[in-house]
Amino acid sequence: MTATASTVPSVARLFHDRVFASADREAFRVPEPDGTWRSITWGATGERVGELAAGLVALGIEAGDRVAVMCSTRYEWITCDLAIMCAGGATTTVYPSTAAPDVAYILADSGSRVVFAEDAEQVAKLRAHREELPDVGAVVLIDGTPADLPGNDDGWVTGIDDLAARGRALTETSPDAVANRIDAIGPDDLATLIYTSGTTGRPKGVRLPQKAWTYQGDALTKLDLVRPDDLQYLWLPLAHSFGKVLLSAQLAIGFASAVDGRVDKIVDNMGVVRPTMMAAAPRIFEKAHARIVTTIAAEGGPKAKLFDWAISVGRKVSDLTLAGKRVPPLLAAQHRVADKLVLSKIRDRFGGRVRFFVSGSAALAPDLAHWFHAAGVIILEGYGMTENAAGGSVNELSRYRIGTVGRPLPGTEIKIGDDGEVLLRSPSVMTGYHNLPEQTAEALDDDGFLHTGDIGELDADGYLRITDRKKDLFKTSGGKYVAPQAIEGQMLAVCPYVSQVVVHGEGRNHCTALLTLDADALQGWAANNGLAGRDHASLVTSPEVQTMVQGYVDTLNGRLNRWETIKKFTILDRELSLEEGELTPSMKIRRKDVEKRHQAALDALYTG
Repeated sequence: MTATASTVPSVARLFHDRVFASADREAFRVPEPDGTWRSITWGATGERVGELAAGLVALGIEAGDRVAVMCSTRYEWITCDLAIMCAGGATTTVYPSTAAPDVAYILADSGSRVVFAEDAEQVAKLRAHREELPDVGAVVLIDGTPADLPGNDDGWVTGIDDLAARGRALTETSPDAVANRIDAIGPDDLATLIYTSGTTGRPKGVRLPQKAWTYQGDALTKLDLVRPDDLQYLWLPLAHSFGKVLLSAQLAIGFASAVDGRVDKIVDNMGVVRPTMMAAAPRIFEKAHARIVTTIAAEGGPKAKLFDWAISVGRKVSDLTLAGKRVPPLLAAQHRVADKLVLSKIRDRFGGRVRFFVSGSAALAPDLAHWFHAAGVIILEGYGMTENAAGGSVNELSRYRIGTVGRPLPGTEIKIGDDGEVLLRSPSVMTGYHNLPEQTAEALDDDGFLHTGDIGELDADGYLRITDRKKDLFKTSGGKYVAPQAIEGQMLAVCPYVSQVVVHGEGRNHCTALLTLDADALQGWAANNGLAGRDHASLVTSPEVQTMVQGYVDTLNGRLNRWETIKKFTILDRELSLEEGELTPSMKIRRKDVEKRHQAALDALYTG
């Protein structure tokens, strides 16, 4: 399919057009301290963005200048991002969890001139490395009062409301200042600079032009996947391309989003907001599945038997439906009972109105997708990466295949290289890595195809299946290749108590694994198995837990090729963490770092 860009030249224009068309309609919904949710219209959002954009112009931001956002997922992140682009600038995204030295590197490398900082904690990171940030002329504080910050006698930090006031003042004397900036933005101008967290080395700045985002919004519109009357629940990090692409779709289609980046509030909030759609990484679905299954298992008795029966009935109906076959009358009757008593209750946990979920960022275990489908919950898996603005392919409601990441978006071309690597070409592919011409040449070939680093295959109908990351594949001493992510995903689906898995075996004669267990789920299991009151560290080393986990590993091994089976495993006494350098800011496992940190434990698995 030939790549075609959107006719809208910029995100700023896309936003301006949406405000004009939908001024009185709900755009966003935000949580209040008392637990209620406040609705904000497109018109009110447009007014706020206009003030902040004019404020940036008053600060001296010129076309193409980078302005950074260090903030969690919330309404203010969105208005700051849109204001930057409406002022003609480009947004440098920074995870609020990023350590101070890495923040300094990103801001210096990007040449960011202004930084939106969420709170005093983020400002402190900037103060600690101010001598490394000569280009940063001002910091805009989102929460709090600049006067209360230590060391702000120099006025380096200003408040976001003060910035808006400067914008209003500029508009009085130059009413067309922002409109002129918007008119001057072209589709090839830089819109966003996202630094990939990476699993090794320094982060690389991915340069994404305006047309990357406007194309994504246009393509998703053509898929007829989302509707103007949808309500999205948006929690994904907006410093990540997966979160950003959802904003592009919202601007193009006009649906509303309830925004709250607090991961621990997702399920509770969904019950109140009752969204019709949500995108998430697989870990969210894994945790939801584990919580439901372990809670029922802990109760035991007739309720657990009823639950298992209902899921089995749902799975039979699901399998027939996915195969395009008729559901027999008796099974259909059983399904109606199962749905009323059990399956509908699972859907109610997510608000009861979800039309579909979208899973991306990492592989979703097919078993997990089948379980949710049996409960009447559709998870559409998609595929993309920062280097192509997150959207490359996605399953559609009218035609989806579990175990695949769908078909290419309209205007995107995907092919498989001679070595099995997925190659992708579309208007949303980056223009290159910032200040890294050699790495850019490695990633983009002369024909404009992005070399994704993923191994995959296309079926006869054009559905893409991702096998693993090219760099993660390893070969055992017996010469057999192993794709660890596929095994890890199956383990997470098989065992509701396992929270993280790292399969190991490079150059070894068999595979082993490092496992972590979900603390809450394990405590529930312990209470029902005579181990109540024991702390997590002592539980994971107990013979009872080792035996329980071994049972799930045996189940997993029964599904694998002989050379892929997990011969031994170690359960760590804590989850892998960002603070210990074992996870990226987007919560991907830094495989090599984990193996290095836990080398002694891995070696012990091969020494008897």
